[in-house]
Amino acid sequence: MVSVRSRNWMVTDVSASTLPPERLQTGLEFPQHLITLSSVEDDGLGEELNVIWELEPGARVIEKVALPDPTGFDPPDRLDAFLDAVRWGASSSADVRTIQAPFRSGIDIEDYQLDPVVRAIQMPRVNLLVADDVGLGKTIEAGMVALELIIRHRTRKILIVCPASLQVQWQEQMRDKFGLDFRIVNSTLMGLLRRSRGIHVNPWNHFPRLITSIDFLKRERPLRLFRELLPGPDEPAFPRKFDLLIVDEAHNCAPSGVGRYATDSLRTQALRLLVPHFEHKLFLTATPHNGYPESFSALLELLDNQRFARSTPPDRKQLNAVMVRRMKSELPPKWDGSPRFPKRVLDPIEVPYTDEERAVHAALRRYADLRVQRSQDNAEKLATEFVLKTLKKRLFSSPAAFLTTLDQHEKSLRQAKRGKAVRKPSVSILKQELDRIDEDYADDTEYDEATTDAVDAASLLFSEPSANELALLKQMRTWAEKASGQLDSKVNCLIDWLNTHIRPGKKWSSERVIIFTEYRATQNWLKEILAQQGYTKDERLLTMYGGMDLEEREDVKNAFQSGPAESNVRILLATDAAAEGLNLQNHCYRLIHYEIPWSPNRLEQRNGRIDRHGQKGSLADSGERQVFVYHFVGQGYKKRQQSTFSPKAADLDADLEFLMRVAQKVETIREDLGSYGTVLADDVEQAMLGRGYTMPGVGRADAKVEPVRKMLKFERDLAKQIGELLEQYRETQRELRLSPDNIRKVVEVGLALAEQPPLIPIQHSSGKPVYTLPALKHSWAACAEGLEHPHTKEIRPITFDHSAADGRDDIVLVHLNHRLVQMSLRLLRAEVWTVKGRKRLHRITARIVPDHVLNTPAVVAHARLVVIGGDSHRLHEEVITAGGMLKEGRFSRLNLGELDKLLAAVTEDEAYEPMQKHLLELWDKFAPALAQSLEARMKDRTSGLQKKLGERAEKEAQDIRAILLELKKAIDAELNEPEFQQLTLFDDLEKDQFERNRDFLRERSKAIPAEIERETAAIKSRYADPQPRMFPVAVTFIVPEKMRKG
Repeated sequence: MVSVRSRNWMVTDVSASTLPPERLQTGLEFPQHLITLSSVEDDGLGEELNVIWELEPGARVIEKVALPDPTGFDPPDRLDAFLDAVRWGASSSADVRTIQAPFRSGIDIEDYQLDPVVRAIQMPRVNLLVADDVGLGKTIEAGMVALELIIRHRTRKILIVCPASLQVQWQEQMRDKFGLDFRIVNSTLMGLLRRSRGIHVNPWNHFPRLITSIDFLKRERPLRLFRELLPGPDEPAFPRKFDLLIVDEAHNCAPSGVGRYATDSLRTQALRLLVPHFEHKLFLTATPHNGYPESFSALLELLDNQRFARSTPPDRKQLNAVMVRRMKSELPPKWDGSPRFPKRVLDPIEVPYTDEERAVHAALRRYADLRVQRSQDNAEKLATEFVLKTLKKRLFSSPAAFLTTLDQHEKSLRQAKRGKAVRKPSVSILKQELDRIDEDYADDTEYDEATTDAVDAASLLFSEPSANELALLKQMRTWAEKASGQLDSKVNCLIDWLNTHIRPGKKWSSERVIIFTEYRATQNWLKEILAQQGYTKDERLLTMYGGMDLEEREDVKNAFQSGPAESNVRILLATDAAAEGLNLQNHCYRLIHYEIPWSPNRLEQRNGRIDRHGQKGSLADSGERQVFVYHFVGQGYKKRQQSTFSPKAADLDADLEFLMRVAQKVETIREDLGSYGTVLADDVEQAMLGRGYTMPGVGRADAKVEPVRKMLKFERDLAKQIGELLEQYRETQRELRLSPDNIRKVVEVGLALAEQPPLIPIQHSSGKPVYTLPALKHSWAACAEGLEHPHTKEIRPITFDHSAADGRDDIVLVHLNHRLVQMSLRLLRAEVWTVKGRKRLHRITARIVPDHVLNTPAVVAHARLVVIGGDSHRLHEEVITAGGMLKEGRFSRLNLGELDKLLAAVTEDEAYEPMQKHLLELWDKFAPALAQSLEARMKDRTSGLQKKLGERAEKEAQDIRAILLELKKAIDAELNEPEFQQLTLFDDLEKDQFERNRDFLRERSKAIPAEIERETAAIKSRYADPQPRMFPVAVTFIVPEKMRKG
């Protein structure tokens, strides 16, 4: 043990200089030594430090960590707080029962959410596919896994890769719920770092916890900067450079399935570069399988290339080991039999469209037919279909959105007509433009620009319009210009609905609604119309769109999530780009799709904003809670829906009814949405292009999905599993004494030691213990951050009780990872290392037990036991106790069972001063025997741990060998299969991908034997020669009641 730079370290390696002292010109007569150090402090997170011992100022050897000096006594409650602080700082990678992360988060944990973190602590290398249903709390589950790995010193460097629109959401959730600060790496940050740290700064290593978007990461410069941090061909790849990779919406990174064979996208290629350099990986997605087996196997390989390989069917046992998948419908009911989630109700809003509105839809359909018939080649056909789909989507949305796209289309047609010299884009360039639209956009302006560029490029490939086509374009333009300036039939129905549910009789109710649209133009048009109707006064209507100022966006979200009594807002107009991933369920259970998205996945993403964990719903007469989702349909839909869908012609009513039935189908196949989605989306496109209505749910969709459904479905007793998870949670709570009162006591003692004012108890409507945080001084003032209400800005009181804060935003839950608790814990734990003269705790107490428990005093020593592995990292850590009776002037050691009974019987009362003095007078006499009993207890415990760790090492080595051999067997079987007969049907890109996959499998199979040797050697090294380190922390005297006065 050494003290270096005011911190305590364990020496793990000593290397003497090979140069003679005179060559170094240091003036020393002896050689220098490079010392490798590993932190033993609880917040060191496995930090290592290399120093030249002879040149390090203030470095000293700590000969031995002894029992506390007998300088006085602490009150029992103060020592309890100190011991709790030490206990909560201990962790063990060998302990697969204790889970601390749920208690270090500011969330109301649901029992089923414990599954990923419980699995993670049992895995040597954490690779999990969290594929829970939308709204079950995958972010919470990932946060708990990350936090638990940090607590266990298994993770420090974390990267979260997510859609651009979710970056801020992830940052807030990690900060507010788990006390973890992350920085977002984007163009703005790169510019800021260059200005503040110089042009050579690398953003990927400037902070240990980072968030970025997949579409930023895949760009050339960010990817090149990441490559700079990776080991070169001649450098060792192990240990890995980074610790934990979290990929949200991971299905977006799987090879894209749009043809006959899934091919790697730029996202796939970027992720494939990253994954080998992360020790642990969490992939999150509600739709893990897109219907393409080769795409799913490639995604699994990215997650865990020791269990899975691309183009190789996954082994069900291995898939079950890494995949966590629960649907809302599968979860058992609450204790009272009520459902965990409200029932989702789809409600159509019938619209009496005018003849003029029907005519413009018919005109667009006629224009589409003419253009497709006159397409001269595949390039023009591709361009024609894209432009027509875009026009139709926007016509379904609003006259304003339709007019914007029609303008661009006509402008491009005129350019093409003015001169053949206008260079037309190639098919490959056009496909690139179309692919850009499929990217995730956090900014609506960027999305509109990408769409405009694509429409422009596509329209340039059109042949010169005929007279009929020009007439149809004129008809549509005339209608769009007129309709954009007035109320149409659909918006009139929207206003009627709002006047019924939100503002009945011109008086605002407490009800709220989200109105979703895909287009910013529609959002602006709706806002203007509703403003004319008086809906925007007093901030009753707010908008949220991609690209708005982040602070303004947060203000809108906070206003909508606050209660109706605190916030005036009743209507939120939101675009998809702005609201994806947001939690908007606190006080809203109604959602209107102003247009039905053609993508089932996007439809479900919208619904998931309110139909998610924490939604209370509306109470129906039946006692059932409900969430309402509304879609616009043609008049007479409710009568027609009782019959089979068989429209006589493709018209507006038929299109809307088809889209509504797709929405209904999405409700019934949400479990299979990933694989169904691509088929349904294709059916929708074909129907909207006038190629017939293939009703969803029959034919090729069901045939394609059935194998996927079987693969992802595992037989299990979910209720029993959840019960076991809950018992493990409660077991941790009991063993670590994790209660609101104990956390409060730690804070109170911490504040007192830091000479800060105490907490102020107040009366609160919750009926639970609630406190006002006083004005704290110096560095403690930062503990007040986050107490401001996000909307009203009022300072909120605090509580340590989860049940007091459940479902409320007027109280702040102070959990173990809250800054106030963390500062208190650090201050208390630092007392172990504080030098004489600066101590604020004696770390000795004398407490009372009933006379029937004890006849003479006893003394107990508490110590922190740390076991270091062969790689100098902590394998295990716990608080141990040892002690004995003080009888007839001698120390008589007690066994562990006797100690536990004795400690369980102590009271909060302490011995009086005369008895305390008498005990201190005897200290020198029994202290050596007490220290010896502690040493003996350490040896006993270490012996058991060494056996346990040895068994774990053997099991891990056997498991990895079996997993890799099974993988090799599966790969070899796949390679022995004849090549696809339909290979002749693949295009060049698909053929190239297929051949590259086969080549990769051959190389992977060859590499497995060497990988087995490397992995087993690493496991043996990690667990080799475990060394115990013991640090005595406190002493407790236990005195019978009759001897209290001495």
